Amino acid sequence: MNNNADRIADKKADMDSKNIVLTVGGEKLFYPEGTSYYQIAQDYETAHPEEGRILLVSEGNRLRELRSRAKYSSELSFIRFADDAGHRAYQRSATLMMLRALADVTGDDPRYACTVHFIVSSGLYCTLTSPELVTEELLQKVEARMEQMRDRKIRIEKRNVSTAQAIRVFHENGMDDKERLFAYRLSSRTNIYDIGGYVDYYYGYMLYDTSYVKLFSLQAYRDGFVLCIPDTDAPDRLPAFDPVEKLFDVQNESLKWGSQLAIFSVADLNDAIVRGGAKDLILTQEAYHERQIADIARSIVSDPAKRIVMIAGPSSSSKTTFSHRLSTQLSVYGMTPHPIPVDDYFVDREKTPRDANGNYNFECLEAIDVEQFNQDMNRLLAGERVSMPAFNFKTGKREYKGKYLQLGSNDILVIEGIHGLNDKLSYSLPRENKFRIYISALTQLNVDAHNRISTTDGRMIRRIVRDARTRGNSAQHTIAMWHSVRSGEEHYIFPFQESADVMFNSALIYELAVLKIYAEPLLFSVDRNSPEYTEAKRLLKFLDYFVPIPSDDIPANSLVREFIGGSCFDV
Repeated sequence: MNNNADRIADKKADMDSKNIVLTVGGEKLFYPEGTSYYQIAQDYETAHPEEGRILLVSEGNRLRELRSRAKYSSELSFIRFADDAGHRAYQRSATLMMLRALADVTGDDPRYACTVHFIVSSGLYCTLTSPELVTEELLQKVEARMEQMRDRKIRIEKRNVSTAQAIRVFHENGMDDKERLFAYRLSSRTNIYDIGGYVDYYYGYMLYDTSYVKLFSLQAYRDGFVLCIPDTDAPDRLPAFDPVEKLFDVQNESLKWGSQLAIFSVADLNDAIVRGGAKDLILTQEAYHERQIADIARSIVSDPAKRIVMIAGPSSSSKTTFSHRLSTQLSVYGMTPHPIPVDDYFVDREKTPRDANGNYNFECLEAIDVEQFNQDMNRLLAGERVSMPAFNFKTGKREYKGKYLQLGSNDILVIEGIHGLNDKLSYSLPRENKFRIYISALTQLNVDAHNRISTTDGRMIRRIVRDARTRGNSAQHTIAMWHSVRSGEEHYIFPFQESADVMFNSALIYELAVLKIYAEPLLFSVDRNSPEYTEAKRLLKFLDYFVPIPSDDIPANSLVREFIGGSCFDV
């Protein structure tokens, strides 16, 4: 028990109505009602310095900023940098500091207006209105100003205002995207943040003051720069700047595509929807995907040695539907493709390895019957007739239902699964026969210029919708296992992405407006007292930005049909 708790406990053995009991991991802390979480966190850190700095508080499965106050007895847990919520708060707060520092250095010159895009290496890729103004000298000045702000411990103030007042603030500060975004907001109140007179809006929680943003750097890159921060597993050091060039190129191409459509932000998308442009947008996006898939098919058939297409990517990246659409395009060139999901080679559920928490680890390579997979693929390449399995996700069993496959001279295998780029999966298959494709849903849309949409969030919403429809899983179950899924991706997928011959971005610029209709009821069903409620509430708040699009005009072969249903493929 810390000194503050001892002092209060000694003074009042019997707690009166103005005092509360806060329980942290079985330890009881006694505080006067209305004590700030900042003070409570400071006391706890003093008593437990080895546990690290506290960034946020979770009170009854609800996140609280340190500026909030404890009003009643409850169970608390502390959020630190290693936690996703803590890392996101650090990232947002660092972004706010960077924008304030940039404004200080440049005097609010509109040519230096900054837009935050996507993750590159360990940081956020940012651009200025005038790219030629990004210089080492500018970045050094902005970084130095951020260091001054950090050392001064400037409070990051939260102001709860009416939505109408927020819109006025955004208008006065030239934040057109935020002004238009909030024109669609149903809530009468909103939170804006102020750092020394610089006002902005952020989707999510922020840190207490600038001293909490301990480490950062600005790295010039391509046409912009990257705001680098530590990784979750190493809060006390900045990792080496190591961008994935192929991945950046795909994401940058998506930015150009959004610019071509004049849709960069959620406000742009909402405007297009309410003007009646949703159908044209859907058809244009689908045509763009079809052209890209046709180009990939052309690359494959240009090399006669390629008889195996290996498709890999993280969870909910539309690998299955992509494999079918690629197969259609390969057919145009006279090939006979055979899509094969690696998931059909899952071991039976009771044989699935478990992770450190005792949960089934479906992401590891050992969850796949690698030997049977290699045996079947080699027999197919040898021209033999092979009985093909299908995995039943509801029973957790691999089944054989009389489906046989035999390859001819123009046949090609189209294999998709999260381990597709890992040579350990296809260790016995000839390397020269493989064409490798990495696919991921790299969301190109932003909430606004300073609030990016996480690719991970987009994929999780996809999976929540799909798993409820195809596997009978609740949103609560999907959220609970998401950390294990993400951990598996870090170990088994991302390290191999640069080995791909091509990369494909499966994100559709309109999809979140469609998924909203399906995801919201599932998220509302999450138990308010469950650990998953905080994440469900965050996703509901995020989806609230979007004007919904009905699915009527979405083609049956669309990648999004894999999640919402109605696909012309067997997915």
